[in-house]
Amino acid sequence: MAISHPLTFRTYGGDGVLHRHEHVQIVLPMQGEMEIEVDGRGDRLDVARAAFVAPDTSHVQSASGKNRFLILDCDLADIGDDDAERLRRQTFLPIPAAVRRLLDFIDLSIGADRPVGQLPDTVARHCTPLLLAALTAMPQRASRLQALLRRIEAAPGRLWTAAAMARVANLSVSRLHALFKAELQQTPQEWLSDLRLRLVQEALVESDVPLAELALRAGYSDQSALTRAMRRTTGLTPAAYRKQHRQ
Repeated sequence: MAISHPLTFRTYGGDGVLHRHEHVQIVLPMQGEMEIEVDGRGDRLDVARAAFVAPDTSHVQSASGKNRFLILDCDLADIGDDDAERLRRQTFLPIPAAVRRLLDFIDLSIGADRPVGQLPDTVARHCTPLLLAALTAMPQRASRLQALLRRIEAAPGRLWTAAAMARVANLSVSRLHALFKAELQQTPQEWLSDLRLRLVQEALVESDVPLAELALRAGYSDQSALTRAMRRTTGLTPAAYRKQHRQ
């Protein structure tokens, strides 16, 4: 898929609607703040924090007050599978100094008072590859953590305590927590909870597997535990989520 206009300035209000699209989208704050939920994970974006939205990933945003965001739309191939998967797992990204300098350069190039609209083609052609290079050049996850995450993703229903994760990664529990915080901005259990919920949400949309079986596959003690987690993060029961996303 070709993206005709990769860079766009946008402003947002408080009435965002849950949606998804087939391309990669990176939300880069220029001014103000935004509450955003990506694949069931919520966070606040500001001038120091961006968001990565993978293809076909549900997301919704809400902002109040004066705000302006640079939206980078691109194909998955523009990033590469490995970097895209790393960014998808992280979702919320600290904005490195190199990216901030590029954003400041864009403002200087076209005028910081430009509120919304597509950037000129010359600016977009020049800045899009530079932004992608700076974002994908962010530090890679430690190899032991990478291997651990793949083990957990292959068997999310196991009893993954912090101690069990540490044994698999050959780390102390304190070092495990430090790596998760540094690389993913989450504790091991927060990351595990997000993974399990994401896997269930995908299965609810893509399959007819009974809810009780989905809960056990994903590591929930029973269907009631899954229902509580879904309500807490999405406001919907599993059955309501399946119905809403398969209409």
